[in-house]
Amino acid sequence: FRQPESNHLGDCPICCLPLPLDPQKTTFTGCCSKTVCNGCICANMIRELEGKLQPKCPFCRRSVPKSQEERERNMMKRIEASDREAMCEMGTRRCGEGDYSAAFDYWTRAAALGDIHAHFELSILYRDGRVVEKDDKKQLHHLEVAAIGGDVSARNNLGLFEEKTGRTDRAVKHYIIAAKLGCDSVLIALKELFKMGMVSKEDFAGALRGHQAAIDAMKSPQREAAEEYKARGKGK
Repeated sequence: FRQPESNHLGDCPICCLPLPLDPQKTTFTGCCSKTVCNGCICANMIRELEGKLQPKCPFCRRSVPKSQEERERNMMKRIEASDREAMCEMGTRRCGEGDYSAAFDYWTRAAALGDIHAHFELSILYRDGRVVEKDDKKQLHHLEVAAIGGDVSARNNLGLFEEKTGRTDRAVKHYIIAAKLGCDSVLIALKELFKMGMVSKEDFAGALRGHQAAIDAMKSPQREAAEEYKARGKGK
């Protein structure tokens, strides 16, 4: 039960601040397989608009694809170069299309290359028995690898598993680790367990402080501006 230094996403490659856990607040660049915070995406977009510049990737500076087909080709080039992030992303896209067999293949390849989130996705397939046979042992293996790597969804699922099997003390440890990485959902479980006397006041307070510290570390004026820009767009 060691606390990871950061969540599995790591830092934004441009502003070097911890990436938000909310996928709606980041953008995956298919050209170079980087996950960039929306603060940097928005700042780059404003700079290009004001300077009347050609839209380019904020990281590798490659021209933005003009079609979905071009985006797909760019990602396939990254996959052919054994890019694990591109493989994991392609697996997610194929899963969204309902092609679980292709998703399993991409996630398996990505996991073999060390992609943390691919391990989490594989755990879901083994849990639900999609494409593969249900296998609790393999599910837990992939969950544990992902959790150790800082994937908060995996850590939360491990907590749920331990809680269902009556090992509440272990579940609490998983929830506290996830909370300190900035996971919001585990706070509800911790609060309920605290009310039941299953979490000490000291541990609960420490989890809340750690959670707030993780959230604060993810904030920046650029990210707040991006959220305001997004909100204005929705209001139109």
